[in-house]
This record gives sequence, C-alpha cells and structure tokens, in this order.
Amino acid sequence: MTTTRPVALVTGSTSGIGSAIARRLLQEGFSVVLHSRNSVETGNAMAKEMPHTCYLQADLAMEEDRKRLIRETLLECGRLDVLVNNAGISQVIPHGDLLAASPEIWHEMHEVNVVAPFRLIAHAQDALRASAALHGKPACVVNVSSHAGVRPKGASIPYSASKAALNHMTRLLALNLAPAIRVNAVAPGLVDTPLTETWTTARTLWSEKSPMRRGATPEDIAQVVAMLVSSDYLTGEVVLSDGGLNLT
Repeated sequence: MTTTRPVALVTGSTSGIGSAIARRLLQEGFSVVLHSRNSVETGNAMAKEMPHTCYLQADLAMEEDRKRLIRETLLECGRLDVLVNNAGISQVIPHGDLLAASPEIWHEMHEVNVVAPFRLIAHAQDALRASAALHGKPACVVNVSSHAGVRPKGASIPYSASKAALNHMTRLLALNLAPAIRVNAVAPGLVDTPLTETWTTARTLWSEKSPMRRGATPEDIAQVVAMLVSSDYLTGEVVLSDGGLNLT
C-alpha cells in the first residue's frame, strides 16, 4: 500500500473502538494499517472493503511481533505519522477476590496493556521523528486507556492498575518525546460494544447516573481520538470520556 497520504497504525482495529478509530481516521484523510492478534480473516476482509488500508497480524504480547508490526508497517507504507495504541486485554475479577488476581494475570495484563504500547512507541519513534522533520508538524501517539485508570473502578484491579500505569506513561513520554512527537490518551468509560452487551449493572449506572444518560458509542471515542490527532499542540493529556459520570 504505497501512499502519499499520512499513515496511521491502529492496533486492535478489527472490531469495537479500534474499528471505529480506523474508519474515522480514514475519513480524515489517513491511510490506515489495521491490526489484530487473532481475527486475520476479518482483518483481511476489512482491508479489501476499505480503500487506503492494509492489514497486519501480530501478537503484542511478543516483543518480536511488536518489532515486526512496526517494520512491516514501514515496508508497506513507507512512513508512519500516527500510532494509536488501542489493543488491550481485560478480565473480570471481583476486586475483593485478591487470590483470583494471580501473578499470571498481573503479568499478562501488564505486558499487553503497558509494556506493548511502550515498546511499540520505542520501535516507532524514529519513523515518527522522521515524519515530524519532513512535514514540519509533530507526529502523534494516542493511547486508549480507561476511566478505570483514573477512578478506583474497573473489571479487575490488575486491569485498572495497568490503565493507571498507561496514563502515567503517557505523560512521561509526552515530556520526553516533545516537540517532535505528541503523546496523549483517551480514557473511555462504558462503551457500547459486543463485549459490554451483558454488563447490565454498568449500563444501568450510566443510564441513571451519568449526565449524558448513556454509555459512549465507539464513534464517540473515535471522535476524541481524531481531535487529539488533529491538534498540533496538545500533549500529555488524558481525556476522560465517560459522559460526565466522574462528576457524580
């Protein structure tokens, strides 16, 4: 996919929030590299359906796959201007059941939700700096976090702690990569996806307590990501996108 359009790599982009982000950036004039760990058939079908896209498979728990994803993006597109770290994992564990949050769960959650975004940024930084130098505007990283990283909530304590770490990492990288690379995050609350269809308690909470009286759609979150991408100035921000639930 040789292109003269700016290029965005969106991890975890074959469904849900990631798919909405990919489609929104495509509308904004980007060529988009789609990615998933498992849904290869879906990814290839999306790439055929959507112009100016390609699909790459990688397991972001594996360092070699992280390196390969950036390498193949550059081979395929010749440039990288935006990296959206959307891919992540979660697991529902009652916060009071401490023994259920095993060391294996802690390690896996941290590896995918924290280490993988950091390493992808590390491997992509030269390409992102080259984009900034060539085009006279900062390149951009957006990390998809969670309101669980801001408030003491979430599917499990390991998940919430991993998102809190991602938020702090976002600010640290914003300091250290500026001015060539901006780094921001969006922190959604409840988002209407197939994953959350059975989350009746959360859905009731958002419909009754949040000022907006609903959870977000994937497109709502994609709009925030597009706003962060379009800015040439914002960096180090974690944009809480929970329909105002945090105010209650």
